[in-house]
Amino acid sequence: MSTITTKDADNSKHQCAACGDSDDGGGSLKACTACNLVKYCNRTCQIAHRPAHKKACKKRVAELFDVKLFKQPPPNEDCPICYLRLPIERDQKNYESCCGKMLCCGCVRAHAVAAADTERFKCVFCRTEAFTSDEVLIERLKKRAEANDAQAIYNLGTCYLLGTMGLRQDHAKALELYDKSAKLGHHRAHYGLSVYYQTGCIGEKDTRKATYHAQLAAMAGNVDARYDLGCDESNAGNMDRAYKHWMISANDGCNSSMKAVQEGYKRGVVTKDDYANTTRAYGNSIDEMKSDDRDRAAAAFCT
Repeated sequence: MSTITTKDADNSKHQCAACGDSDDGGGSLKACTACNLVKYCNRTCQIAHRPAHKKACKKRVAELFDVKLFKQPPPNEDCPICYLRLPIERDQKNYESCCGKMLCCGCVRAHAVAAADTERFKCVFCRTEAFTSDEVLIERLKKRAEANDAQAIYNLGTCYLLGTMGLRQDHAKALELYDKSAKLGHHRAHYGLSVYYQTGCIGEKDTRKATYHAQLAAMAGNVDARYDLGCDESNAGNMDRAYKHWMISANDGCNSSMKAVQEGYKRGVVTKDDYANTTRAYGNSIDEMKSDDRDRAAAAFCT
């Protein structure tokens, strides 16, 4: 049985996978841009070798994508007022259309309670007066959108989606704005597109696009998208992938994912070490997003 030596492997790096010609280490060969596993001397050789290479290429591309997909995303940015990590819940943070800042509701409420009457309804960050009408809000959102503010574009799309703030309901316009926001990296826009393509509630139903946007949302840090991907993998019987998703989102403080991981540990699917590490990370995330002002704001919102 033949053995591939280190020298043979090194030589293959400088040989065209189709015709075998060598560039003698000169760097004239071009790697397959999809998998980077093999090199070719020209486009003709690449096309000729495609049938033989296709299977290995697709496998490597899937492996490389999974590395990105199952990488722990960075945590949410900090609130620019209290410098604590912003909550993952949508109803516990507030976007300021005047300056484009995302603030935690704890800081917004604390300011409203403590500030003088003349300051109470001003932005906590930039001190701009609060909008007094739907027209003013939409004007501010459009101004921020012109500056490629992804959150403003997403919010504007939501107004068109629901037909609120004085705008007529326009699903086509909403999808256009969501798509623009998603291309700017907004994970809520990606998640919204995922839901709409999955259900077909405001346009075409496309499972492939739904999964694509859910994956991009998860990689950008959206815990809801990550949890849903775990559910999809679980329904497909891919439990190892499902728990990978749930552990990643639990690490960021997602309660639903933490419950799924706990259940997996009880069933013996999740190892003791993985469960301990996930529980620790989940607790740390909750602590980083917690404050007395935020608790008071949440209590006030519920009453």
